[in-house]
Amino acid sequence: MTVTSAAEAYEHCRQITAKYSKTFYLGTLLMPKAKRQAIWAIYVWCRRTDELVDGPESDFTTPETLQCWEERLESLFAGQPLDDLDVALVDTLERFPIEIEPFREMIAGQQMDLYRNRYETFRELELYCYRVAGTVGLMSSAVLGSDRYYFTAPWHHQEANYVPTEEAIALGIANQLTNILRDVGEDAGRGRIYLPLEDLARFNYSEEDLFNRKIDERWRELMRFEIKRARKFYREAEKGIRALSRDSRWPVWAALMLYQGILDAIERNDYDVFNKRAFVPQGEKMLYLPVAWLRAQVL
Repeated sequence: MTVTSAAEAYEHCRQITAKYSKTFYLGTLLMPKAKRQAIWAIYVWCRRTDELVDGPESDFTTPETLQCWEERLESLFAGQPLDDLDVALVDTLERFPIEIEPFREMIAGQQMDLYRNRYETFRELELYCYRVAGTVGLMSSAVLGSDRYYFTAPWHHQEANYVPTEEAIALGIANQLTNILRDVGEDAGRGRIYLPLEDLARFNYSEEDLFNRKIDERWRELMRFEIKRARKFYREAEKGIRALSRDSRWPVWAALMLYQGILDAIERNDYDVFNKRAFVPQGEKMLYLPVAWLRAQVL
C-alpha cells in the first residue's frame, strides 16, 4: 500500500526526470507548476515502461510481463496506485483529461522490441517510433492544452477548436529519430539496428560496416539523409505550437529546439556516433531559451 503524498511523489518524479533527461527537464521548468509536475509523472511512467525492455532487468521481461504492466495501467486509470511513483500519475489523471490509449500503444511498442532488432523499411520504423514516442506527444497534449481563442479573425473560426494532434505525434517521432541517430553505437552493442535496412542499402553501407563502426563517406551520406528526415518531422511539429495554450508555447519551443540541437551536435562530431556522445552543452542550452521565447510570441 502506498503512503507517499502527491507532493512527495511528484518530487521523486522530478528527480528522476532531471537525472535521466536533462535536456527535456530544462524545457519542463518553463511550464506552470501543475503542468510540469504532470509531465514529470508521465515521463517517469514512460521511462519505467521502456526499462522493462531496455533496463537492467530486461533479460527477464516476457510478453506476460508486459501484459501485467498493462493490467497495472488499468488500475492507475481506475484511480488505484500500486506504488509511490504511481501516486503522481494518478493525481495527474485526476487533473487532466488524459486518455489511456496512448499508454497502451506505448506498451505495444515495447512488445515490438521484444521480438525485433531490425526494421526493413522506414514505414515499419515509423510505426515503432509512433508507439514508443509519438504516443508521448498525445499523452502530453492533454496537459499542455490548446488555446481556443488564438484564432480570432472570422476566417479562422473553424480553426478555433483545433487541437494539434498530428503535430504532437510528429514531435514525438522526431525526438525518437534523434535518439536513434544519437544512440547508433550503443544500440549496435546490443545487436540492434534501428536505421532502416533499406536506407543502409541505399548508401551501400552494410550491417557489418555498422558493427565495425566504420565511418566513411557512405556513412556520412546515410546520416545526412536520416538527419534531414528527422528535421522534417520537427518542422511539422512546429506548425502546431501556436495552437497550444499560451503558457505551453515557450516550453515546447524550447524542448523542440534543445532536442533538435542534438542533430547539430552529431554534425559537429562529423557523424561519429560510435565514439562521441552528441549533446547540447549547457551554455548553448541557455542561448536557446530567449530564441524559443521570441518564437513563442510571434510564430
